Amino acid sequence: MKITKDTIATLKLKVADANGRLIEDSKEPAAVLIGGYGNTLPAIEAALEGQEAGFQTTLKLAPENAFGQRDESLLRSIAKKDFPPGVKVGGQLEIRESESGQTQVFNVVKIKGGQVLLDGNHPLAGIGLAVTLKVISVRAASAEEVAHGHAHGDHGHHH
Repeated sequence: MKITKDTIATLKLKVADANGRLIEDSKEPAAVLIGGYGNTLPAIEAALEGQEAGFQTTLKLAPENAFGQRDESLLRSIAKKDFPPGVKVGGQLEIRESESGQTQVFNVVKIKGGQVLLDGNHPLAGIGLAVTLKVISVRAASAEEVAHGHAHGDHGHHH
């Protein structure tokens, strides 16, 4: 079966930065619903389109095709006294933007003196990636998986 919209591709992934430093090496395969559901990067979906089990490749992704360029306007500094207790460097904080009403997730990157530095960029923003993937299997997605927007069952999401 070929990978097309509304199929589940079970993949083994390895992700390294442009210098070859390993970022992730999945021990277990991941089941991904294909078709623009936001379950993987669009560049990965494009490379998988029309492929079958056994296909493997390494994609060299520029930052704009991976997690985007860094946006320095997403850096925030807040007073430590206004900081929720229990969140440490490496933790995350969700902040509601008052103008738009939308929430933004920020990573806690530094606590220095009375200030806490937050970064709303994805941790891999601004980094070129080498993504090695191998298609283990391909199957049609169920109506429930399509409705939920993700794979269920083995190597997928469990409700």
